[in-house]
This record gives sequence, structure tokens and C-alpha cells, in this order.
Amino acid sequence: MQYELHTLKNGLRIVLAPMEGTETATVVVMTGTGSRYETAKENGLAHFLEHMFFKGTKKRKGALAISEELDGVGAVYNAFTAKDRTAYWAKVSAQYLDTALDVVFDISLNSTLPEKEIDKERGAIIQEIDMYEDMPMRTVDDVFEKLFFGAEHPLGRTILGPKENIRAFTRANFASYHKRQYTPANTVVAIAGSFDKKKVLAKIEKEFGSLKKSKSSKALSFAAKQTESRVSIKEKKTDQTQLILGVPAYPYLHKDEYALAVLSTILGGGMSSRLFIEVREKRGLAYSVHSWAEKYPDTGYFAVQAGVEHGKLEKTVETVLAEFKKIKAKKVSTAELKKAKAYLKGTTTLSLETSDEIAEKAATSLIVMGKVRTLEERLKGIDKVTAADVQRVAKDILKTERLNLAIIGPHVHSDTLHSLLRL
Repeated sequence: MQYELHTLKNGLRIVLAPMEGTETATVVVMTGTGSRYETAKENGLAHFLEHMFFKGTKKRKGALAISEELDGVGAVYNAFTAKDRTAYWAKVSAQYLDTALDVVFDISLNSTLPEKEIDKERGAIIQEIDMYEDMPMRTVDDVFEKLFFGAEHPLGRTILGPKENIRAFTRANFASYHKRQYTPANTVVAIAGSFDKKKVLAKIEKEFGSLKKSKSSKALSFAAKQTESRVSIKEKKTDQTQLILGVPAYPYLHKDEYALAVLSTILGGGMSSRLFIEVREKRGLAYSVHSWAEKYPDTGYFAVQAGVEHGKLEKTVETVLAEFKKIKAKKVSTAELKKAKAYLKGTTTLSLETSDEIAEKAATSLIVMGKVRTLEERLKGIDKVTAADVQRVAKDILKTERLNLAIIGPHVHSDTLHSLLRL
């Protein structure tokens, strides 16, 4: 995959990814902002603003006009807000790319933020908060990140924000945040699939080129300074206990980023991983168990998640910790290392199969790393990992004083659980 990078005079970055043999095209407009860039009083504003972008522009008077135009060409379209980026996108048959470009650029640049729609959308977002509150599998990460980053750090807050904030936001709050964060230098436009490069570049220049150059606010940095293990329990009547057990790890571009990815794959990637075999297949403790590495430009963590029967929580934690100890104590075999690397290379390749996946990942890469990380670069990084690298990283991050255990379920006392956190 070849990427073409362009930068407008105002700092806006463009990444083009032409693809042979496809009949689709995707446009993504991504800005490097999200809940990490909010104050406590603003928490939830970035996500709310994302919703408001679909409520009408000067040209398209309401949400129905926007959705009808995109539905009229069979587009797949949406938006998302993360902690460090917000994106608006549409994927279409290549013959309708002009429509997708026009609509996505319009909502990105010309949203009118109608007052009456703000009041109506409060209810929708509060219902979204309630919906996820009924899904502990989705919200246990909020408990974990509050424990890990701290309630006072923006990364420790939820993306949706508290209901009291949602009820209080005014149009002026949205306008101020938009002006501060949605700047050209903080924005990437990505196009992937089948398209005319000259026409696409001319369209982007026309729509975004007149924006004035300005600076957006920087995120509050984070450095893990943990000196003892921690437990956080959100007591809730549930049919199943959800848990995340995690430790501080590495940011993007760290020298051991790929070794950590291989470590995570060995422990909890796929149905033949160590944790899946030990937790589910041998002991029947959980239906689902997996691990992953979360990364930001300045920090990151490694975590394991599982959903278990209430009475088997302690046994599950013990089993996960036993696997941590094993991978620290003994190098992985040549065969297991080879399998993990092949799994990781395979899933990485599959994640870049379609125009929407390619456009989103290219935009994300530019936002968080300042460059587009190619598939070839990622595969080479995986290939270089050795068994010694995996063991060294395991010893580096898997330590008693770095353990964080977050739980949602009908549990009250954390003393017993805390006593289990030993490596």
C-alpha cells in the first residue's frame, strides 16, 4: 500500500491511499481532539459536539437532509469520539465519492449547532449513557481507566461525560471548544479506495484551504507513578462479574511496542492463547477472556478482561496472575513465538483490507504519531521480536506494585482481592 501525503499552507494534512481492484472509496475527516482535551466541566463536550455536527449546516438544514443524501447513494457513514481523536466518515461506491466528500466536508466545516437540537440531543445522549450503564462489559474499562489514570486526569474520565454536564452545556460551550480544537493543523483528511487524485486534492483545497492557521490546546501529559497494587470495585447487581487486570506499559513508537504486542497475543490473543486455554478451556471460569495493549503518544497500559461467575472471581484473578508469572519465568518456545507472530501479522493485514479501514488507520496514525505507519513497517517490527524480547518486556511491566484490578459486580470488600495481587 502506497500513501501520498500533502500539507496545505494552513497546516491541514492530507493522506491519499489509492487502491487497485476496489469499487469503493472512503473519506475520513479526523481531528486530534476528544475527552482528553476537556476540563472537568467540559467532560462529555467533545462527544456531544460530534452528535451536533449531524444536526444541520447552512446548506443542509437538518439531520434528515444529511442522512437522506447519504442514504440516497447507499453510503455507510458514521462518526466517533475517542479520548484523543474525533472522526467523521463515509464509505461509498466510488461513483458517488463526490457526494460523500461534499456531505462529510460540509458537516465538518459548516455545522450550525442549532439551539433547539442541542436541547433535544441532551436526552439522546443521556439515554446513551444509560444504555452503556446496562452493559458492564463495555463500562468496566471506565472503572479501570479511572483507577489507572486517576479521576482528576482527563484520561481517567469517561468519553460520554456525567449527566450533569450534558444537561448544562450551552451553544457557546460548543462554539468555544470547536474554535479551540478544530484547527487545520490538528486535522487530517484521509481518502482511500478508487478515486481521481487531482479532483480530490482540488476539492480538499477548495473546502479547507481558506481556514486560518491557528493552534489548538495541548493535552495534559501522563506518567505512571504507581508504587503499590490497587483495586477498584463498582458495586452493581449483575448476572456476571466483569474484571480488568492491567499494568502500565508503553506509548506509541516505544522501542518495545512490538514485543508488547507479541506478549499480549501469546497471553490473550485468540482461542489458542494461554489465557483462553487456562481460564476458559481448562477451568470454565469465563466465556470470554482477552488481552490488549492500549497506547497513547505519551503513555499506555496492558490489560486482561474477562467476565466470570461472581463466586469464581478470585480463582480467575489467581489464574491470570499465574500466567503472568509463567511468562516472566520462562522464555516462550520457538513454536509458540512463531504462532503468535503469524497471528499478529495475519490480523494486522486483515485490518487493512477495505477502504474504510485503510482511511481510518492512516488518519489515526498521522494524528497520534505524526506519520503514516505502513503495513510493511508493522510486519517488519513484528518479525524482529525474539523470545528474549517477550520475556524482558514481561519482566519489565508485570510487577506486583504495578497491578490494577477493576471490577463491576455485586462485590463490596476489596481486601481479599488486594491480597491476591502478587507477582
